[in-house]
Amino acid sequence: MRPAPSLERRNTSKDTHMARHLITSAIPYINGIKHLGNLVGSQLPADLYARYLRQRGHEVLFLCATDEHGTPAELAAAKAGKPVAEYCAEMHSVQADIADGFGLSFDHFGRSSSPQNHALTQQFAGRLADMGLIREVTEDMVYSNADGRFLPDRYIEGTCPNCGFDSARGDQCDNCTKQLDPTDLIDPRSTISGSTDLEVRTTKHLYLRQSELKDDLAAWIESKTDWPVLTTSIAKKWLNDGDGLQDRGITRDLDWGIPVKKGDADWPGMEGKVFYVWFDAPIEYIACAQEWEAAGKGTDWARWWRTDKGADDVTYTQFMGKDNVPFHTLSFPATIKGTQEPWKLVDYIKSFNYLNYDGGQFSTSRGRGVFMDQALEILPADYWRWWLLSHAPESSDAEFTWEAFQTDVNKDLADVLGNFVSRITKFCRSKFGEAVPEAGTQGPDEEALIAALTTRIRAFEQHMDNREVRKSAAELRAIWVLGNEYLQEQAPWTTIKTDPDRAAMQVRTGLNLIRLYAVLSAAFIPDASKTMLDAMQTDDASWPNDVAAAMTALRAGHAFTVPENLFRKLTDDEREEWAERFAGTRD
Repeated sequence: MRPAPSLERRNTSKDTHMARHLITSAIPYINGIKHLGNLVGSQLPADLYARYLRQRGHEVLFLCATDEHGTPAELAAAKAGKPVAEYCAEMHSVQADIADGFGLSFDHFGRSSSPQNHALTQQFAGRLADMGLIREVTEDMVYSNADGRFLPDRYIEGTCPNCGFDSARGDQCDNCTKQLDPTDLIDPRSTISGSTDLEVRTTKHLYLRQSELKDDLAAWIESKTDWPVLTTSIAKKWLNDGDGLQDRGITRDLDWGIPVKKGDADWPGMEGKVFYVWFDAPIEYIACAQEWEAAGKGTDWARWWRTDKGADDVTYTQFMGKDNVPFHTLSFPATIKGTQEPWKLVDYIKSFNYLNYDGGQFSTSRGRGVFMDQALEILPADYWRWWLLSHAPESSDAEFTWEAFQTDVNKDLADVLGNFVSRITKFCRSKFGEAVPEAGTQGPDEEALIAALTTRIRAFEQHMDNREVRKSAAELRAIWVLGNEYLQEQAPWTTIKTDPDRAAMQVRTGLNLIRLYAVLSAAFIPDASKTMLDAMQTDDASWPNDVAAAMTALRAGHAFTVPENLFRKLTDDEREEWAERFAGTRD
């Protein structure tokens, strides 16, 4: 994958107080390519934050992985006609390539099927058992003779006894929303084979005694007064609604997964069973750091994850969609807290609502909406990065429409930023040559511009520090607008007729704005940022702690080139073609 931006452009001006930041985004499931709603709900905002912190000189470890266990992986592999291990390896490579295409700057993109996660998951389970927090439960589950396997609740369908809907699942009826057990269904059938040759068999499973940790978890969540309301409200709902926090099964009767063991030892009575995917997947966050070290990308993974090894000074931020909040606010913390070992707990959970698609929902099964591979076939990553981040569904669900996408790309990227870069570089080349002009000194207008930039940049920093994605994007766009307003008001193409020295100074100011915009925009649109820095022929990507100094970084005589248009405008014909193409025709 491409190197992190801190390796591409060295930041020579660091903040006074450096910190260490651990960042994880919810790990995508292995069965297929994800859509733009998945991207903006976790990975993309996590990348934005990681890139920004690196720019400010902080030490960052940004981790993600593929979530590879569970029934859906087995079924997807069977549909593809491949062994599940082979299928998962191939899809991990596909997802890694797509992530690279979007510029996601993971320090490591791991796999939940890794040897490290196998060992660590078994280690956690053994420790939780030693602490009395795992109990064995004998329960009745539905077994499909045709499929030769126990069926998870959602792989059983039948008629709802409450409303008569004929496609109710074994856990819930989507028509009347009634919670169900598989044995409640009338005429149940396997969704894998369609067989009705089902029977109830007794099996034994392990449960994590989350209920024993309810008070501890509640106090911990109450202490997180700075968390988004979306995060805490979901956590408290699960803690307090109905019967409250329930014990949860952590094993399944499947072939593909992490074998149930207590550390290295066998677990009597659990032969042939694997850990449930929800239990091992979050542990992969930790295992991913071990994979990162094993791959030679870093050293001493424990200083990020063990508070007895130095992780007590780490700020850990998780990014995820709201559907993942219960696991990350309750189940995974219960796993960590239950060990009573010095593991690092999350400090901040940034959760997102859903991005919907053009009046409905994205649908993987029906191909409704734009999937990540298709997006990159249509346009470079920065077009998508900017629009998605500037419309991130933070306070409520958001909606992607082709009209809004076209309008905002054309206005923000092509007209505001791209046009500014094009106008100032082409004008300078035509009147002064391809070097920063020397004559003229800054006056009150430039001092006012620097003051306005300083105010905006400090606000931008505050929003970014607070992980406020949409506010950060709005502030960045306002910073771009300041340059356009300055150029329009000063009109060097007119000034040059009567005061060439002043026109030269105005152009010099504009060229320095391009470098400044490249630095400030790098976390949002990294490829365009690099293009701007390359055009200005500089490796100086230092953060503008002193805006006045930043506005003189490119000295008189410094050579530059005129870049190709940063962003092109999207046409009405393209918009109509894409709207039709992605209305729901994907297999």
